[in-house]
Amino acid sequence: MSNTELSDSQSHLTEKQATPLSNPSGEFVVQFWGVRGLVATPSSNTTRYGGNTACVEMRVGTKHLIFDGGTGLRLLGKTWQELEQPLEAYLFFTNSQSNRIQGFPFFGPAFVAKNRFHIYGSAASNSASIKQCLCDQMLQPHFPYPLQVMQSELHFHNINPGSEVKLGEMTISPALINTHQRSVGYRVNWQGFSVAYVTDLSKNPEQVEQEKILQLIQGVDLLIANSTYAPPTAHNNDSSNLQWQTAVDLASKAGAKSLVISHYHPDDDDDFLDRVQSEIKSSFPKALLAREGMILSVSK
Repeated sequence: MSNTELSDSQSHLTEKQATPLSNPSGEFVVQFWGVRGLVATPSSNTTRYGGNTACVEMRVGTKHLIFDGGTGLRLLGKTWQELEQPLEAYLFFTNSQSNRIQGFPFFGPAFVAKNRFHIYGSAASNSASIKQCLCDQMLQPHFPYPLQVMQSELHFHNINPGSEVKLGEMTISPALINTHQRSVGYRVNWQGFSVAYVTDLSKNPEQVEQEKILQLIQGVDLLIANSTYAPPTAHNNDSSNLQWQTAVDLASKAGAKSLVISHYHPDDDDDFLDRVQSEIKSSFPKALLAREGMILSVSK
């Protein structure tokens, strides 16, 4: 695997293979389990980058964080179940749209009594809490089993953008980055390292939103951001630069040391994303396109 230096400092980003849930050296490790936006797209044309919707795992010291619960959450859950040990993790949702929560009913570890999960989210555009949104999608006729069937300890927390969540030495800071979609971005700080998960960027953020985003991602070691695109009926792969430019511009302004683009449009196949990977390097050399299963370690 490649080893990419992020800056002139001692910080660097390492792409490597690792055993899920293991973090023996107490590092800051990021793994991508779902990289697709809108809807899952399993096909022969998405095998290299992946077809599952949003789910990113962060192993930070002894803590295990999950950001978004798209269909990639099911894969993460299957891996964790193989470990046959009690689990505790923290789930942070950016919003309550279907592509961010649709994997939760299939998250196997949540059905095991010995496990404990802390679930964080802000109010949806209709004022529903994250608990209500997760419950509603598991009601008939949408799903055969209600959330109450899950035997693990589920602790729900309503977060307000601008507040902080402290977990030992780690601080998770949420910010409202897309007012229209009521979407939250997160910054994780731990022992001098930082990763920002900002995956609902609009093509032209309003000035107030842009200021909040820049404040959240200022100087991060790793920025995980989305591609932006028109609605599905208007998607055009010929204008790839328009999809990635917002993330690149914000990363440059904020002095982010490295950038990972994720949340691809359903029509973005592997060949198209290969071309984008080459193109984006010319604008931001420390940029990568996320691939399902990719593991990055932020360390000294």
